[in-house]
Amino acid sequence: MQTFNTIADLRRYLGDCRAAGRTVGLVPTMGALHEGHASLVRRSVAENDVTVVSIFLNPTQFNDKKDLERYPRTLEADCRLLETCGGNVVAFAPSVSEVYPEPDTRQFSYPPTDSVMEGAFRPGHFNGVCQIVSKLFMYVEPDRAYFGEKDYQQIAVIRRMVADLGFRLQIVPCPVVREESGLALSSRNSLLTPEERTLAANIYRVLRESIALHGTVQQTHDYVVTTLNAIPGLEVQYYNIVDGDTLADVTTWDAPSIVGCITVYCGATPIRLIDHIRYK
Repeated sequence: MQTFNTIADLRRYLGDCRAAGRTVGLVPTMGALHEGHASLVRRSVAENDVTVVSIFLNPTQFNDKKDLERYPRTLEADCRLLETCGGNVVAFAPSVSEVYPEPDTRQFSYPPTDSVMEGAFRPGHFNGVCQIVSKLFMYVEPDRAYFGEKDYQQIAVIRRMVADLGFRLQIVPCPVVREESGLALSSRNSLLTPEERTLAANIYRVLRESIALHGTVQQTHDYVVTTLNAIPGLEVQYYNIVDGDTLADVTTWDAPSIVGCITVYCGATPIRLIDHIRYK
């Protein structure tokens, strides 16, 4: 498997691929890869001749610098995992100075998609996401780009950005991969102790229980928040039940697509975990 550290080398390689008529898939990641990422890579391998996996811990999407410092960095292990995915996979692992030789001052705004939930609690986060993803789209010019649905809101924001900037590619959302306990796979899970990992499994358990309530939207919301907050070691930061397309809050079950999006603090550190469940 080849690894490129510069934009110029990556573009040169991909130029040769396109000259040979090959299709290109992109899997953007921040590293600390796990089976969830591997599932995206295998999907891209199945649908494209070449798959580029970016491994770049993007500083502009972290409004909390301590969170950035704590984020796991496992490049060697990441490359070993990619080698098991088969197909023609290349890694793109640039330095911060390679991607940001000067500050990126571009501003992106797609309300309400980027202003609620993560957008409200992490100011500037989605602007940073749009900065790095737009750069990757320009570097790679992929036919398809693959994103995990665990970051449900992120996909909605990226779709808005693609339409705004006129990128010609297909956004491919891929299902959440979960541990046997139901805990959504996340790079942050490596920061949990075994006991905290067991504790975190309650998030999806309670979300699933809320489907069976058949109550109002408000009753469903209150059940999830109250039940999780009653478990020592868990604290809900937000739980929004929203239109699955616009991400605007809903008050009834009338919309054709309805999703519950949640962020929970888990454990002593604490570790911030996100998840979602589809009601309709």
